[in-house]
Amino acid sequence: MSSEGSIVGGRYRLDQPIGRGRAGIVWLAFDTRLLRTVAMKRMYLPVGLPPDRAEQAKAVVVQEGKDAAKFEHATAIKVYDVLPDGPDVWLVMEYIPSRGMATFLAEHGRLTAEQAAGLGIVLGRALAAMHEAGVVHRTVEPGTVLLADDGGVKLTDIGITGGGPSPAYRAPEVARGEPATSASDVFSLGATLYTAVEGVPPFGEDGESSERPPQTAGPLAGALRKMLRAEPDARPTMADTVRSLNAITEGRQTAFIPPTAPAMPTVPASMPMPVQQAPQQPMQQFPQHQPQQYQPPQPQYAPPTQQYAPAAPVAAKSPDTRKWLITAGAVVAAILIGVLFAELFLI
Repeated sequence: MSSEGSIVGGRYRLDQPIGRGRAGIVWLAFDTRLLRTVAMKRMYLPVGLPPDRAEQAKAVVVQEGKDAAKFEHATAIKVYDVLPDGPDVWLVMEYIPSRGMATFLAEHGRLTAEQAAGLGIVLGRALAAMHEAGVVHRTVEPGTVLLADDGGVKLTDIGITGGGPSPAYRAPEVARGEPATSASDVFSLGATLYTAVEGVPPFGEDGESSERPPQTAGPLAGALRKMLRAEPDARPTMADTVRSLNAITEGRQTAFIPPTAPAMPTVPASMPMPVQQAPQQPMQQFPQHQPQQYQPPQPQYAPPTQQYAPAAPVAAKSPDTRKWLITAGAVVAAILIGVLFAELFLI
């Protein structure tokens, strides 16, 4: 039984549960060998099987984990390792602070048609890359779409059967027991986007109800109907779906940025409008800032801080000049004394 502090595979310490997936609890864990935080999930294995079939099922799950580890994409959760541990098989993945799309929709309500189209572009590109690599996701649904706290989008459970997708997002051919294909991923993505913009799955929670006509999908409705066609061959490819969703956004939005990050004082210009649960008052329009040509500052006259000082006296004469004047004065004095003595003794 998994519990906090347990060591899995002699290497990974389970710290705390951080979510619940289709296969069970997702754990925040610590890799004691590489000293990094990871996410770990015990993979789904049927119970009550005979020993030989149980080993066969275990081998299939291990192979699914190895195949998932081969695929790398910016919108896909990276699989580091698939780890048999006793009767269990654990999937070791990168840890991204996030919440599931299902949780996000339950807390914040529906997405706008443009937001859903933007989300479909991001997911569709990742799925198209998987199909080109020969990988089928098999379980695209709100529970396998993670909205990261930094605004990114991540797909998880790539190529993992895990008991199969939820009935509401399962393609008709998969419900009939046929293997999942790239066309099945197109259907599942369409059902996921339908739920995001309409608030409910297109064929009900059991996937067997009559199709509910979209009511708030707006320009996205036509693309969703094509993705949700009953026959796999009649659906567009994932690459065609991405092109269609790009056309719907008309270049206004090429990536989905969910408002999952902590609230900030101001909303960046690249952030889409938050989802709406009920009609709201029109947002106040603020005047746009008009750029102005830069004008260099003009110098300003600064009055003096004190009265003007009187003119400084003329500098004193240099020492050489004083010596010359003294010498000249002594000579004149000597002549005058000589004249006086001459007059006295000659009279």
